[in-house]
Amino acid sequence: MNKNYLFSVLGIFLFSFGNAQNYKKPLVSAIKESDLRKDMYELAADQFWGREAGTLDELKVSMWLADKAKEAGMKPAGDHGTFFQFFDMYRHQVIPQSTLTIGNSSLKLWKDFLVAEPVNASIDTEVVYAGNAEPEELSKLNIKGKVLAVNASEKNIDQEMTLFVRRYPGFVRTKYYNKAYELGAKAIIFITDDISEKSWVEVVPQMTRGTYGVEGLREKITDNIPVLWIKRENAGWVKNNPKIALNLITETYKYPSVNIIGKIEGTDPKLKEEYVLLSGHQDHDGIRHPVKNDTIYNGADDNASTCVAMLAMARAYKKQPGKRSILFVFHGAEERGLLGSRWHAAHPVVPKEKIVAVLNGDMIGRNDNNEAALLGGNAPHKNSEELVKMAEEANNESTKFKYLKDWDAPNHAEYFYFRSDHLPYAKVGIPAVFFTSVLHDQYHTPQDESENINYKKLYKMTEWMYRTSWKVANKAERPKVISNFTIER
Repeated sequence: MNKNYLFSVLGIFLFSFGNAQNYKKPLVSAIKESDLRKDMYELAADQFWGREAGTLDELKVSMWLADKAKEAGMKPAGDHGTFFQFFDMYRHQVIPQSTLTIGNSSLKLWKDFLVAEPVNASIDTEVVYAGNAEPEELSKLNIKGKVLAVNASEKNIDQEMTLFVRRYPGFVRTKYYNKAYELGAKAIIFITDDISEKSWVEVVPQMTRGTYGVEGLREKITDNIPVLWIKRENAGWVKNNPKIALNLITETYKYPSVNIIGKIEGTDPKLKEEYVLLSGHQDHDGIRHPVKNDTIYNGADDNASTCVAMLAMARAYKKQPGKRSILFVFHGAEERGLLGSRWHAAHPVVPKEKIVAVLNGDMIGRNDNNEAALLGGNAPHKNSEELVKMAEEANNESTKFKYLKDWDAPNHAEYFYFRSDHLPYAKVGIPAVFFTSVLHDQYHTPQDESENINYKKLYKMTEWMYRTSWKVANKAERPKVISNFTIER
């Protein structure tokens, strides 16, 4: 045999073997911190006015994301050959024609009193003032067919949760509602205490906006009894058990929201028909009450961080595809109650059984460089042994995060596992995990801006998600769901 020919064949073999070996490794070098930074400063900029779901700003940022997805190498995977999967978002809102009269006082909606939940109600009865009574003491009063008025109290309410002041009225409602309903109260009026006085300005924007739903979830106005708030300086309105006339009128509107969905096809003739779903959400809180003279809630960490990470991962997969295809879903309306992911989990753009796993990220750009959480990584939230093992192996290979396992505990004050877009997929039986660098003191404030992102941390979290997805995309066997998995809430 000709010696030159032999060397030529040997060279081709070694080159091919080398490529095969390299192919098994994720192309981490394609992920650039500079790309993450550049995309972040565009996506979380003031130009998108906080990307609130159901607004033109959300639609505007959706166009930006679709353009960036195309640039990154994705093919459209939404409806009708586009990057868009539109869905209807239901909004229930108390309208200004609603009225409240207590005794001789006609009160102004959103100024004199707040409505904690939009319902329809027509009530003409008496107030029963319960003072500082705790729920178990209400049985001593005759509140059937009447309106309960009670002083708000933080007693027996856990104060560890982030943004506690903003969430406090909801905790007070939970504390009293079931007992008052059981005893036949027609409505509840809470009188502010120190904490709810502080929360008043923070909860007005969310209460005036109303509540939101999607097909199968909060589509209709509830038949709950009304829950109102008045300030303690006006407690005299209710102290002498006066007559009360309440007419709440709630209307429902449909707004469009949208998921942005792209894909990069796999290389294996068979496995490319299966998908690894990379998940994040594009929306945030829009324009709200001012904090430190800023009213734009930019949502850089929450959750532009995962969106720019997904774009970075797409660039890597474009240069080196995996065996399975990658489905990138930028969910809409997460902040309104996981609405985009609920919609896509119910109406996936690929057959549900072809989605082998969901790798969701939410808030991956802050806090200590060496700590992170993998929610769904521990019982009772773990729904796939194999998927969690792949995430742990990916972490051990390079990023070596110390796990914040307490965030995955069912008794953690934040119940954080239940608050992001992996949840609807886990509920329909798809292996799912949630990567996060957890909360911080600028969470859901206007100070969650690009300049405050820890870009070293964001890069490491992107690498961890990417390495995990690469394993899922290339393993011969897809991860299985634990047979007896149930969600405890």
